[in-house]
Amino acid sequence: MPVLLALDSSTDTMALALVSPGPSKLFEAAGGAKASARMLPEIKALLAQAGLGLGDLDAIAFGQGPGAFTGLRTACAVAQGLAFGLGKPVVAVDSLMLVADDAREQGAGDDVWVAMDARIGEIYAAHYRWQDGAWQVAEAPALYAPEALAAHWGEPAAVAGTGLTEYAQALGTLPHAWPQARSRAAALGRLALAGWQRGELRDAAEALPVYVRDKVALTTAEREQQAA
Repeated sequence: MPVLLALDSSTDTMALALVSPGPSKLFEAAGGAKASARMLPEIKALLAQAGLGLGDLDAIAFGQGPGAFTGLRTACAVAQGLAFGLGKPVVAVDSLMLVADDAREQGAGDDVWVAMDARIGEIYAAHYRWQDGAWQVAEAPALYAPEALAAHWGEPAAVAGTGLTEYAQALGTLPHAWPQARSRAAALGRLALAGWQRGELRDAAEALPVYVRDKVALTTAEREQQAA
């Protein structure tokens, strides 16, 4: 059983997980702009709870995105810095797959679409299937307009994520929906361990974010048009 530190700040929630031979240690708190200031102190606190030090880690896992630009850079920078300093590998975790895994734990089943609010009227979405004890990517993370996503997925078996609340009118009524996460940190720990077990280890230099899009905000003209 490895000792893994996993961190994700791709959403408004900062999630940390420490996976070890003992019970996993989990932490969740408000993320966003606060993540950069809180992440390292909370990592130290999590290790202290487990009676471990940075030198005991076998790898550092991180949520690679897609998600909030600043949050992705925070998680990647911390993971990369720790991995370089300790001479350890990194494990990249799909931040949308976290949502699918959490929803499955809540009873969503083995076929899950994820729809996460991407701001400025768009959604990060991906389709996952649980097969042979692991998640398979049926459709990779991409950026959608809400109406386009509703037309694209047809009648999904299950949908999870914050986009369900933010774009409820455009997405329509979905009988099997999980808009709220139970524990992003627990899902992060499970996926980090699964990545380790599959040998998905990377050099610290490869701790890079997956942005999906390169536009952060609407222009003034676009905001005025949207308001009109």
